[in-house]
Amino acid sequence: MKISLRFFASLREAIGHSQEELQTSALNAGQVRDELLNRGGAYACLGRERSVRLALNQVMVNEDALLQENAELAFFPPVTGG
Repeated sequence: MKISLRFFASLREAIGHSQEELQTSALNAGQVRDELLNRGGAYACLGRERSVRLALNQVMVNEDALLQENAELAFFPPVTGG
């Protein structure tokens, strides 16, 4: 299936772009994250040791969220306040 990926803030800066299209056989958001991590390089910023947040079609979700054709999966870095 084809999905759209969006990257925000420091993740966008690390990866070098804000969005991309992905052809994937992943069933859920966590499997997409694994697929991106397997690319290595700049995608290491999505590592499990970081509290990266996910949104599926503009709704915050966990990694078990099921994907659908043409879905939008967004990745957000941890947010701190002060």
